[in-house]
Amino acid sequence: MKQNFPLMIPGANTSDGPLEILAPFDRSLIATTDTADAPAVEKALETAYSLFRDRKNWLSIPKRIEVLENAAEMMEQRFDDLAIEAAREGGKPLNDSKVEVTRAIDGLNLCIETLRTEAGEEIPMGLNAASMGRMAFTRSEPIGVVVAVSAFNHPLNLIVHQVAPAVATGCPVIVKPAEDTPISCFRFVEILREAGLPDEWCQALTVKDLNVATKLVTDERVGFFSFIGSARVGWMLRSQLAPGTRCALEHGGAAPVIVAEDADLEDGIPLLAKGGFYHAGQVCVSVQRIFAHESIATTVAEKLVAEAGKMKVGDPVLAETDIGPLIRPGEVDRVHEWVTEAVEAGAKRLCGGEKYSDTCYAPTVLVDPPDDVRVSNSEIFGPVVCVYSCSNIEEALQRANSLPVAFQAAVFTKNIDTALQAYTQLDASAVMVNDHTAFRVDWMPFAGLKQSGLGVGGIPHTMHDMQIKKMMVVRSSQL
Repeated sequence: MKQNFPLMIPGANTSDGPLEILAPFDRSLIATTDTADAPAVEKALETAYSLFRDRKNWLSIPKRIEVLENAAEMMEQRFDDLAIEAAREGGKPLNDSKVEVTRAIDGLNLCIETLRTEAGEEIPMGLNAASMGRMAFTRSEPIGVVVAVSAFNHPLNLIVHQVAPAVATGCPVIVKPAEDTPISCFRFVEILREAGLPDEWCQALTVKDLNVATKLVTDERVGFFSFIGSARVGWMLRSQLAPGTRCALEHGGAAPVIVAEDADLEDGIPLLAKGGFYHAGQVCVSVQRIFAHESIATTVAEKLVAEAGKMKVGDPVLAETDIGPLIRPGEVDRVHEWVTEAVEAGAKRLCGGEKYSDTCYAPTVLVDPPDDVRVSNSEIFGPVVCVYSCSNIEEALQRANSLPVAFQAAVFTKNIDTALQAYTQLDASAVMVNDHTAFRVDWMPFAGLKQSGLGVGGIPHTMHDMQIKKMMVVRSSQL
């Protein structure tokens, strides 16, 4: 009998029925979860807000550090189980899921390091007659109830990025994982509770009714809303937030890479293939659009095809798998529709362009799809890489910057001036030089620009967002 995960809302005694969790590779039933109805959501909000309003019983910093340290140790002990579950429910191959678990554990340690090293500041006083005899400083306090809505593609690490900073900063948190991948979230919340976090401080739920989810997000008791998902949903929810609710939105992009004439292709092509086909392209900064100098564009595309040919598509829980399934069969159909549209419009298909199965899509390389087809102007979120021939870097930059999304970008070159030109002129929050666009470590800023998001991710930056800087001004004759 498959495991059922109950709502992690203390005191909730109603639900909206079960939700089935299916493995994306073979569509087998993994587990079920109870789903929250309106009374359950109200109970979660009431509990979290009551905790925040009871300042005398806020969790102390030593307690928060203890919980995070214990949780990190437990995750180390359960490393293999967490990796297998994440691979099975999300479809990311096992080797990459192991990297995800490692990052998640490091995320907890980053929270601890940030708590120990970041502090308030002294505000200068005594600079004029009005400020004489005064001293001022700030310290951090939790911003309020955090509601986190997450995505499917990194089912453990995204939850850690949203929940662990809330725990670290002392914010009561309610987390709603993606309905496709809630198991890793529930496991992490279980670990936090075993690690000593009182149940009420971190609640987890799934929903069937989108109106219930909207009620959770837009309630006036929410202090901070953390969202990872599609731009359409993220901007819509932001428009409905209660007055005063702060938020951070992380959406996707269509990451551009510029490959200059002098690029080291032997070094760069394996990186571009990994960045484009990793997790079947279901990454918000996945390599999607490669603008290569016309003298090497054909070579770039052919070498990408060779790399794609080395990658094994299949069951994500097997160690030899490089590319797993898309999250749902409907996504396979969508990706194939986009690729077919591009080919019919004039793109050259060098490899792939076909369904590997009902749940997997073959790694695909397209050359020069028109600018007005969806693989060129929208986020593919599938294992498809497009290579465009450009006559010079100015053309490449213009085409790279032509979309209303901007996240991470990259340039491959041996010339420092070319690298700096790309860094200066690309619409991007980060530009990688001689590396793929999906590079990330979890202490660096991670931010979507334009329609790609709002605010800055990364553990320390998220902790900053979940706190206020509260100032005290002291007047004394002894100053």
